[in-house]
Amino acid sequence: MLKTATPILASLNADETIKFYTEKLGFTFHNNWDGYLIFSKDEISIHLWPTEDESIPKNTGCYIYVTEVDKLYDEYEKQGVVHPNGKLKNMPWQMRQFSILDNSGNIIHFGEDISEK
Repeated sequence: MLKTATPILASLNADETIKFYTEKLGFTFHNNWDGYLIFSKDEISIHLWPTEDESIPKNTGCYIYVTEVDKLYDEYEKQGVVHPNGKLKNMPWQMRQFSILDNSGNIIHFGEDISEK
């Protein structure tokens, strides 16, 4: 019955978050309701809510399942957003993944299932 889910992350600065998600990650910006931001890219959406507490995004993140993870990694590597400890690699749980930190400090993992490869 479940169809999809939307991560809701924390944002420390709406203007900087809009710039980061559109310019660095290639997301489409849709709305800003008093700092509550909505973005989409391909088949996923990400929402962000406003906070001034810097500890929240540093302890928050999400996992996005993708196809063509190597291509996406190359794009984000060129943008300089790949986490230094999140380089692209095959994981023991049969995912090829990498990680980024957004402008507020949320970690986002991008992974492709390699169990059938």
